[in-house]
Amino acid sequence: MGAWFALIAGCLARSVGAQELEPRVYSPNPVGINFILAAYGRSQGQVLFDPSIPVQNVEATLNSGALGYGTTFGAWGRLASVSLAVPFVSGTVSGEVGGGQKEIERNGLADASLRLGLNLFGIPALSPAEFAERKPDTALGASLVIIAPTGSYDPSRLINIGTNRWAFKPELGLSVPVGNWFLEAYGGVWFFTTNTDYYGDTHRSQEPMASFQAHVSYTFRRGLWLAADATYYRGGETSVDGSDQNDRKANTRVGLTLAVPLTVHQSIKLAWSDGVLVRFGGSFNTLSLAWQYAWFD
Repeated sequence: MGAWFALIAGCLARSVGAQELEPRVYSPNPVGINFILAAYGRSQGQVLFDPSIPVQNVEATLNSGALGYGTTFGAWGRLASVSLAVPFVSGTVSGEVGGGQKEIERNGLADASLRLGLNLFGIPALSPAEFAERKPDTALGASLVIIAPTGSYDPSRLINIGTNRWAFKPELGLSVPVGNWFLEAYGGVWFFTTNTDYYGDTHRSQEPMASFQAHVSYTFRRGLWLAADATYYRGGETSVDGSDQNDRKANTRVGLTLAVPLTVHQSIKLAWSDGVLVRFGGSFNTLSLAWQYAWFD
């Protein structure tokens, strides 16, 4: 029974990271912008497995909060950015395992993430005054997301919030402005180190996982925009001490994101997303709200 709940925990940890839907990550900005962010999200849904696995009706509810900071600057004459986010998660997982009902609750810090971004062409490093006079143009950017094993983790527990491993995602993002429309496409690959202190004194590893996003947004006025979002991720099969878990993903999510300016410095962002095609992992319906405060150096 315990081994199956360990598998559930792994699916939850993987799903939360892979199901990103974040429009305008590569949108143009002037250098010298700083921002702080506070966000809350609630995810509910099923965790899906191979029908041969004796786990049924697995449901999960995850409440997450995050605090973040970011800034933009110039590097080699191009726009660059760095941001850091520290999340907290409170979650409940329940399901029928081996004919019995089981429920697990966990609370604590999740793994922190660091994102480094650099425009490759289309967005040079511009001051706010220069940026206000620029003509919107197609841009290509690159980024590296690093997930550090800072989350709450206890190898004696079957389910943990932290993953006790590093994860890295290099990514390219293309953005194309067309009048008030903004078109985006991202492509990246997640790479994972091995959790060498997995439950039962075992090693848990995961194959790379490809991740793709597409976004179409419309700007009503400065700071007020609505985006339709979609993501597809594939791969990421796991193994425990070399034994394949047969959990390769081929999943799709869709969503909507609305950004609303409150003041010159403040804005909020509302987002909804849901899994539409899920082979393995979490099929979650997610609602989130984020508040941002931004200022210039």
